[in-house]
Amino acid sequence: MRVLSNADIEQVLTPAECLSALETAYVELAQGKGANRPRNHTYFPVEDARHPGFRFRFKSQEGGTVSSGVWALRITSDIAGVETLANGVQRRRLIPAAPGGRYVGLVTLYSMTTLEPLAILHDSVVQKMRVGATSALGIRELAATDVTVAGMFGSGWQAESHLECLLMVRPEIEEVRVYSPTPGNREKFAAIWSERTGKRIVAVDSPRGAVEGCRIVTCATAAMDPCFEGAWLEPGSHVTAITSPDGTATRRELDDATFDRADRIVVLSREQVHHDKQYDILGPVDRGRMSWDDIHELGDLLAGTAPGRTRPDETTIFANNTGMGLQFAAVCARALALAEERGLGHEVPTDWFLEETSP
Repeated sequence: MRVLSNADIEQVLTPAECLSALETAYVELAQGKGANRPRNHTYFPVEDARHPGFRFRFKSQEGGTVSSGVWALRITSDIAGVETLANGVQRRRLIPAAPGGRYVGLVTLYSMTTLEPLAILHDSVVQKMRVGATSALGIRELAATDVTVAGMFGSGWQAESHLECLLMVRPEIEEVRVYSPTPGNREKFAAIWSERTGKRIVAVDSPRGAVEGCRIVTCATAAMDPCFEGAWLEPGSHVTAITSPDGTATRRELDDATFDRADRIVVLSREQVHHDKQYDILGPVDRGRMSWDDIHELGDLLAGTAPGRTRPDETTIFANNTGMGLQFAAVCARALALAEERGLGHEVPTDWFLEETSP
């Protein structure tokens, strides 16, 4: 069995590889060739003494696809909570409470034919890439093709991946206007990514500056409350969100006005909407603006069984509303194959993990 660190994964897994693996996985899921268990968060009343209000949280998700040949179980063992920034904005935060000021996030891959565990991988590089690549697939399928100016909320880990993948699927974009609540963070982000991409990445001073004049708007934040007002959206805009309520926290990035303006809403997982009681996505249904059957999954668009954008003036939303074990199966299987070709990681005896009796 092979053990791969984030450093190993970074050497082999590119955004393009990730996007390709995920597109295949979502189509397979739509065709009945993939399976996924809804993500689950369990909070427990154990707190970190250094951070009052931050509690132990265990998160798990699992899934697999026929083409990957593996079943993936992804877990994180966290101390999680909400912090308030100097300007009063709240955001979710995970505390590096493991030895050495580190985090614990692991993906285990199991062969679906020989049953044996094939690999254990660190999860954070895969996590970053799979969210950005999924949002990019939504943009590719739903956003207008003539957009040259985009807006982005967030200037951290997830925003980096979202910007890189956005420019992969919409290389004609010339300018991205970035807002996050800490001026120094957004200005640093803009400077670094302007140099890396050769595009105009501009830090703006208000949320409105990342919406008006931007017909692609991407939210890639750890926000607790909506990032902007839906009334600011230009006609024909496409909006991406990566945060919805998860059953234990009522976080959201988009307000009711944004959802109510949408002519088309696409989600990553319809099952997760009900599992987590994601009232932001269900809002337009509850208010009679569209039916539940009008909300499709990204896999349906990719498989050609649901429509994407049909008119230039349509307002569309892709709610990247959950993490899926199926994603980790597809992406980690690809990373494992590439790492094995290069001899990366550490091997441990598979026999350590096999038993001679049935439980």
